[in-house]
Amino acid sequence: MTDKEQSVEHFLQLANKSGRGQFKIYIGMSAGVGKSYRMLQEAHSMLRNNVNVQIGYIETHGRKETQALVEGLPVIPRKQVFYKGKLLEEMDLNAILLLSPDWVIVDELAHTNIPGSKNEKRWQDVLEILQAGINVISAVNIQHIESINQEVKSITGVEVQERIPDSVLQMANEVVNIDLTADELITRLKEGKIYDQSKVETAMRNFFQAEKILQLRELALKEVTTQVERKVETEIPRSQQMRHETFLACISSNDVVARKVIRKTARLAAYYHADWYVVYVQTPQESSDKIALASQRHLINNLKLATELGAEVIQEHSANISTAIINIALDKHVTTVCIGKPHISLFRIILRTNMFNQLLKTLSSNDIDLIILS
Repeated sequence: MTDKEQSVEHFLQLANKSGRGQFKIYIGMSAGVGKSYRMLQEAHSMLRNNVNVQIGYIETHGRKETQALVEGLPVIPRKQVFYKGKLLEEMDLNAILLLSPDWVIVDELAHTNIPGSKNEKRWQDVLEILQAGINVISAVNIQHIESINQEVKSITGVEVQERIPDSVLQMANEVVNIDLTADELITRLKEGKIYDQSKVETAMRNFFQAEKILQLRELALKEVTTQVERKVETEIPRSQQMRHETFLACISSNDVVARKVIRKTARLAAYYHADWYVVYVQTPQESSDKIALASQRHLINNLKLATELGAEVIQEHSANISTAIINIALDKHVTTVCIGKPHISLFRIILRTNMFNQLLKTLSSNDIDLIILS
């Protein structure tokens, strides 16, 4: 483990101890969506309700709307530091710990502190504040999340240097997405609400392009969804949780039926934003030496189609189709099994024997739905 990794591990262990403050993060797809503005609005609301909230650090970037909201809020003065002959300002960590407000606003979570500071990164300062029992509201852009750094680079062409570990985001009690459409964000840019007018044209040629913003917006929405799902899984009893749909499409070597089952299940999975699998159970009667080459070719093409549509393909060898389906459904935590209309497929065999009853009974007892697709 490198010194940097040991440092990150130390801070995470520190913040995971009991008694730490509440941690709320506003996340957005880019600068200018309104994260700082929203934090300041929340601070005013707290102040009206007699909550001891103070501004530890806010970055207005000269935006008039944001700057106006700072007025009337208690601000902890920044400390001044000389670095390379320049007088710079940093958040005063010691002052925050000494004053110990109930809540503190800390902007720019991914910021790198001036060399010589107690901590290298602001997120490390925040973890110390949390460990002191002080609640923190902070903000970060999606491009600063470590695990999606390369995705962001492929979208924007720029590798973001200031990043926070994913585990910091996962520690948050709440993650709130500040969302705008690409058109709304570009309109704000043109109106001079994000950067000075002299920088607008350059920004629009580079980062602020609709297709880039749309992709970053998708990343932000996915990240917040992941955090919400994690919060549900950890805080809500499993019996009370909405179940996450997972589909299992069961196909035979019948070309026409298989294609219909794959395509219809793909649409269902897309609608529910669900994972899905396609299973082909090869019985001894369907071994490669017993079925026609044309059928084998169609089967291969259908399995390829399933993969192209986003399914994970599973191939099993078993004399008992229903048992194989049941085992896969339980192993993959499937919520819905989809099969084709059984009049001209191997599932006719299931209907003629007690296998169908076994399948239906087992799926029902495990709260797994069965859909027979026309």
